[in-house]
Amino acid sequence: MSAFYREKVLSVQHWTDTLFSFRATRDSGFRFQNGQFAMIGLEVEGRPLLRAYSMASANHEEELEFFSIKVQDGPLTSRLQKIKEGDTILVGRKATGTLITDNLIPGKRLLLLSTGTGLAPFASLIKDPEVYDQFDSIVLVHGCRQVSELAYGEKLVAGLREDELFGELLADKLIYYPTVTREPFKNRGRITDLISSEQIFNDIGQGPLDIATDRIMMCGSPAMLEELKLMFEGRDFVEGSGNKPGHFVIEKAFVER
Repeated sequence: MSAFYREKVLSVQHWTDTLFSFRATRDSGFRFQNGQFAMIGLEVEGRPLLRAYSMASANHEEELEFFSIKVQDGPLTSRLQKIKEGDTILVGRKATGTLITDNLIPGKRLLLLSTGTGLAPFASLIKDPEVYDQFDSIVLVHGCRQVSELAYGEKLVAGLREDELFGELLADKLIYYPTVTREPFKNRGRITDLISSEQIFNDIGQGPLDIATDRIMMCGSPAMLEELKLMFEGRDFVEGSGNKPGHFVIEKAFVER
């Protein structure tokens, strides 16, 4: 178990029947860049049971936060959803991931496209002051099936807008765009359709997709990621990586179990 930190659960919040978040202690030696993930999990019968989880907390915060799905028969999440204050979780010592601004070529507008718990890395990124220095506008898009599933993101953004330090920083730059697919709501539809129809840009009062100025990060369901990747590549956007920055980056480590 030397490859892991043993951290204590500080709080757990259940948002819906399928979503919960939790906060835990953070070892002073654990370093990460905003947008990255680590392997986290539980010790089960003396062995680590792990999945990749993006940090929803920023790297300047003293505690760790994670946002998770609940899968009743999932090897890890069926157990993880039952954790309570005082329990111990395992956190891998090494953080990694592609959703860091270094993997993007400079631009003016940053689109953060997420579905479900794919919001987590962007919860970290929108708490990073450097991101606001790098981009003129940051558009956080969160797609869910039900309105209730937006609660975590809504509370996150509202809290930041009221924050002494971040409120002013966010005021002119952060645009939050929640959308749902299965219930009536002010924004309706799949992210792919909202971008291709330009509906999202009309709604926020900004210009359509522009390869010269737009940079994109994506995290969510595999189907959504594949569809968006094909759409952007069809418009000559190039995927970035640690070796060569590009117009968009994708996080493929997504907890579904």
